Formats: sequence, C-alpha cells, structure tokens
Amino acid sequence: MRTSSRVWFITGASRGLGRAFTEAALSAGDRVVAAARDVSPLDDLVGDRLLALRLDVTDRAAVFDVVAKAVQHFGRLDVVVNNAGALFAGMVEEFTETEARAQLEVNFFGALWVSQAVLPQLRAQGSGHVVQISSIGALGGFPSTGLYSASKFALEGMSEALAAEAAQFGVKVTIVQPGGYWTDLYTSSTSTTPNPGYDSLRDELAKQWAEGSVDSEPRLAAEAMMKLVASDDPPLRLLLGSMVYDVAFDISRRRMDTWAAWEEVSRAAEKAVPAPK
Repeated sequence: MRTSSRVWFITGASRGLGRAFTEAALSAGDRVVAAARDVSPLDDLVGDRLLALRLDVTDRAAVFDVVAKAVQHFGRLDVVVNNAGALFAGMVEEFTETEARAQLEVNFFGALWVSQAVLPQLRAQGSGHVVQISSIGALGGFPSTGLYSASKFALEGMSEALAAEAAQFGVKVTIVQPGGYWTDLYTSSTSTTPNPGYDSLRDELAKQWAEGSVDSEPRLAAEAMMKLVASDDPPLRLLLGSMVYDVAFDISRRRMDTWAAWEEVSRAAEKAVPAPK
C-alpha cells in the first residue's frame, strides 16, 4: 500500500486529458506540477498540492528550467506525463515545411525535451515512471492525419529506446495509446490549405466520421492512468478504449499476414558474407 503522495509532472495539463489526469492525481492525494502554455484554466484547482507553471514544450531551455523549478518545489518527481500535443490535419502532399515541422515540434520534440530534462532527477532517485501519451494514430497512417501519425510514430520509437535505457536506473516508461475522447484536440486543430485533387477523399472521410464518431469522457482515461501508475509492473504499451484495442489487433494481424505472404522474398534478401575488404 502506498504510504506517501506521489509527485506528478503533467504537460498540457490545463485541458482535455491533461486536465483529467491532474484532477485524478489531486483527488488521490498526490501533488501535481501542472504545465501548460496557459495555466489560467487551472485557477479553480490552486492549492498547496498543485504548482501551475507556464510552459511551451517546444522551447527546450524553458522545459529544463520548469523541470528544475518543479524539483526544487516538491523535492522529487514520481510520474511524468508527456501529454501536450497538437493535431495538424491535411493530406501529406499539402503540408508546407513550416506546418510539418510544427507538428513534430510539439508532439515529438516537446516530449523528447521533457524526457531529457527529467531523467537526471529520476536516475538520481532510482525511481520514476514516464508516461508518453501517444495515439491511435501511432498504430498506422490514416488519410488526412499522416504528419500527426508521423509525430506519434517518432514518439514511440524514441520511447521504446528510452524504456530500455532507463530500466537499469529503476525508471519505467509506458506508451499510452488512447482512442477517441471528448477533448478539444480536433476543435483546436490546424488544417492545411486543401488541394482540390483530394476533395473526393475528404468527402468520403467526412461521411465515415459522421457515421461512427463517438468519443468517451476523459475521466475514463484518467481512471486507467491511475491504475497504470499504481502497478508495480506497468506495461510498455497500454491501449485505452475498445475501438483502439480492436484496431490495434486488426492492423497487427494484417501486417503479419503480409509479412508471411512475402516471407520467401524477405528471407532471400539476406545471406551472410565476410566483411568487404
């Protein structure tokens, strides 16, 4: 049984899933460093167990400064949740360089900077749990969210390596892949300038979303998060939601079927030879 409160560091904490995680941690008696670009929505939660700090995760120097302030204030970090994220919607061909880089800056580099900033503290104390909020978009690439998926694929690749590197220090890493939740991710998304060549695909996607888009309350994700961080043996990956669970297995099976169908070609492409002179 846990006898002392944990200290959380949550990015994107002022809204959506981040707000739900913050509320759940506070309700459990834990202490929270809630980081966000705008922390004013957290005013109703202000108290001795909450430290709200303004932070743009794309600013590496600011990330290290805020993490240092968090450690100085509470003395330690136990759970780090990289939740800050953004959605840039559009077909791959439509993205400008600025738009493509902006998507990666928030979803990948922001989480990378936070992970780098907290690791010295977690290593020194010999414990900690880094939770990377990924997405159903990391299970595969989908039309109109290709760069979003790219950012989450990058996040997961980095996080798998981080998990292997940090394990020797007693630090755990979990990649959380949520399905749909009623947050403002979509309403606050940025869209590319539409290319008319993709109009028919956009119309088809709009029909699909209108027919089957039912999301869940962020509270349910927060309840799952509390179970995750309470585990003595947390998984490297955790799916949140029946829909994303089914999609994950469907995509995995289709990939395995394709690999098996092309096994002969795959195996024939490798034959060990001595190193070239």
